[in-house]
Amino acid sequence: MKKYQMFVNGKWVDAKSGKTMKVINPGNEEVAAEVPAADVEDVREAVKAARNAFDSGIWSRLEQKKRSELMLRVVDGLIAKQNELAELESLSSGATLRKSTMIDAPLAVEHFRHFAELAYKKDLYEPLPWINFPSVSWNFVVREPIGVAGQIIPWNFPLLMAVWKIAPALAAGNCVILKPASYTPLTALELAKIIEEAGIPAGVVNVVTGSGGIVGEELASNPMVDKVALTGSTVVGRRVMELASKTVKKVTLELGGKSANIILADAIIDEAVDGALFGTFLHAGQVCESGTRLLVDEKIYDKFMDKLIARAKGIKVGYQMDYETTMGPVVSATQRETVEGYIKAGLDEKAKLVIGGKRPADMKKGFFVEPTIFVDVKNSMKIAQEEIFGPVLAVIKFKTVEEAIKIANDSMYGLAGGVWSTDLPRAIEVAKAIRTGTVWINDYHLINAIAPFGGYKQSGIGRELGAYGFDEYTQAKHIHVAVAPRKAKFWYDLLLD
Repeated sequence: MKKYQMFVNGKWVDAKSGKTMKVINPGNEEVAAEVPAADVEDVREAVKAARNAFDSGIWSRLEQKKRSELMLRVVDGLIAKQNELAELESLSSGATLRKSTMIDAPLAVEHFRHFAELAYKKDLYEPLPWINFPSVSWNFVVREPIGVAGQIIPWNFPLLMAVWKIAPALAAGNCVILKPASYTPLTALELAKIIEEAGIPAGVVNVVTGSGGIVGEELASNPMVDKVALTGSTVVGRRVMELASKTVKKVTLELGGKSANIILADAIIDEAVDGALFGTFLHAGQVCESGTRLLVDEKIYDKFMDKLIARAKGIKVGYQMDYETTMGPVVSATQRETVEGYIKAGLDEKAKLVIGGKRPADMKKGFFVEPTIFVDVKNSMKIAQEEIFGPVLAVIKFKTVEEAIKIANDSMYGLAGGVWSTDLPRAIEVAKAIRTGTVWINDYHLINAIAPFGGYKQSGIGRELGAYGFDEYTQAKHIHVAVAPRKAKFWYDLLLD
């Protein structure tokens, strides 16, 4: 069993109390590692380190080109340790080795690279039109870093989420305290090692492990933290907003989803079937934007469902470290119990279970749930309205495109969605009508470093990725330069003459 320390002010430290937490491999229930369990005092130490680093200007006032160069060293480190990171990601999160090697580690490299380059390329100066009234003045806006950012990430994509938080914050000149999820802190700590080796100054990046109730709440409420960024559930997002409101911090929240994946009658059925399965069962359904409400036009419903069920039976559930496995476990025993509770709720509400619904009979260890599909689902049912975060698909039949749009929008969430059609102009119109932050047409889950990601409604506030995510870590300062002589400033006469 490997033991880790936290990274605070450029040093590797234990929790002051000596407390630790165990990291469990969800595929075999064995202890994979041990990490510190921070108390409030540990968090405050990290906040103080970040505050001092920011106020010193060692990072915030460093020239953009130099920041970019140091961040590109982090990219080099990510590339060098890509295989190691992928294996560790799978070991702790339950992600299949296929996913971690093909998605998680490569995207972590490319997304960090995107922000490393943006750190240099982003123009922080915005000229405004010259003003002639009430007198001539030159006006412009400068983008400045917010300061100290507290960052809280989930357990489903721990490495990628760490990159999504740390990279834009650094690119804009901020200092950070990252709290990884209790289940999956290992790749965030390895990223901190890479950051240290790259020469990022002490205190600029701090990684503190521990419970959300202690570490997360302190970051959200500490007055020395200027911004808090969370990826997590909507329930936790509400709590973060509540705590942040006491010091009027800026918040960005990427929260839950119950995304609708709409299959129109003119879709290419085989492609849409594969897209529907990928959209739902990737990472055992533990993806916030998963298309877990599948809306299928009644004109193709029977043919589509026959193929969907047949293809779903080919998903290979197994130990995540076996490269032949295509769906691994959920992250914990608690999460498995949650998923099973929703399966029971679907049955209680008279949805029809057509595949799955149980633990795999041949998997005696690990937190496994079979790929599960319900049909005859009404959008009012619990399994259609609440985020399950597991391998459960709710299929809803519709008659018209207008009905499909209405069903898609009948949700408190608005994170993502999909539309499958060969009529692209119509598909785009449908995409525009869905009240979500991202809509894929004839694809699913593809996230681009340059494109904004975030939600409508109770799926969040703000955006991540691209210049949009960069700007979330800046504040706009207006500077006014008077070029008119004193005699032209007639408003001074209101007071001085």
